[in-house]
Amino acid sequence: MIKQLKFVGVPTRDQDAALAFWTQKVGFAVATDQPFGAQRWIELAIPGAQTGIVLFTPEGQEDRVGTFFNGSFGCDDVDYTYRQLRERGVEFEGPPEAQPWGTFAKFKDHEGNTFVLASR
Repeated sequence: MIKQLKFVGVPTRDQDAALAFWTQKVGFAVATDQPFGAQRWIELAIPGAQTGIVLFTPEGQEDRVGTFFNGSFGCDDVDYTYRQLRERGVEFEGPPEAQPWGTFAKFKDHEGNTFVLASR
């Protein structure tokens, strides 16, 4: 039976720039980086999480680069994480917003993909 979601894909045109963004600015760790056809298969581990991300764009889906990521990154304290990531150069659309369901902030990677950072 299915036990977890192993990884989610983040579409990218420039895998080297994506790797630098997610490891140096966001703090994820390389789990796998190996050749895979014309690209590389790059899996990144999220500290303390079972789910990771993969920096890979399937052929024919290049139009997904620069769009909204249909998912959310969770953290214990959005305000703290927002401050830490901004200090590392991560671009946010605005400061964290409190909602009845929790606090969230939206950030972008180097290629314009938009992500939600939310409290658990």
